[in-house]
Amino acid sequence: MEEAHSPSPGEKHATLWGAHAAAADSDRSIEKMLRYAIQDEYLAQAEYLAIMGRHGNIKPFSNIAESEKSHISWLKDACNDARLPIPADSAAAYVTIPDSLKGSFQAGVTAEIDNIAMYDSFLSSAPLAAEENAALKDLFIRLRDASKNHLSAFRNGLSKY
Repeated sequence: MEEAHSPSPGEKHATLWGAHAAAADSDRSIEKMLRYAIQDEYLAQAEYLAIMGRHGNIKPFSNIAESEKSHISWLKDACNDARLPIPADSAAAYVTIPDSLKGSFQAGVTAEIDNIAMYDSFLSSAPLAAEENAALKDLFIRLRDASKNHLSAFRNGLSKY
């Protein structure tokens, strides 16, 4: 699960990461799904923390950033259970901070839609149909459902603009 390149904070490049990498990969193993999932959770946490750094400690960003910590912890546990290395957190290289609060809410909406789509695609994959992967399937369902709640919160915030 090693990354070919770990970008430094602030380095922007075209490498796909997280949900976007998952969407571009038609042959996803359990290892790849765990990598993409944790990358996407790292990215969400980094983005929401950066948004708060620019716009202040506001809800729902503060609550959801805290939730992302739990999601990352659960995925690290899943990597350990599968005896896979935990991917490095290189999310800072992929974060874009909107200039406005409205743009920040829209970014949250987009991030959660992408995250939900990623988990839905994982849940329909052949590897997760195997009984030995039932616990991972349950985890991905919990993570997807949490993202649905996050999406609702961001849409609610966006509706105020």
